[in-house]
Amino acid sequence: MNNEAVLMNPASSTLADALLHELALSSTPVPVLRLTKRLRVRLSSLLRCVAYLGEDIIAGNPGPGWVRLHQDGDRTLLSLTQKGRDKWQQEK
Repeated sequence: MNNEAVLMNPASSTLADALLHELALSSTPVPVLRLTKRLRVRLSSLLRCVAYLGEDIIAGNPGPGWVRLHQDGDRTLLSLTQKGRDKWQQEK
């Protein structure tokens, strides 16, 4: 399945589910490049999904705020917010 097509509805996509799962396994922020390798997706696809799962406003609608992107020097890291951890627990 093409991940680009899956991102038509990123908040309920297979990629979003896989991303939330990977982040839930870690108690510390995960480097974005490591996630692209684990999930076998391009960086642009991952970041597009992250935009929909974060707090960004897209088409006038705020995202759910499940993930947070931040910098640590040269590294871009991704982590679940408390909302994201709560969502993941509900889904299990």
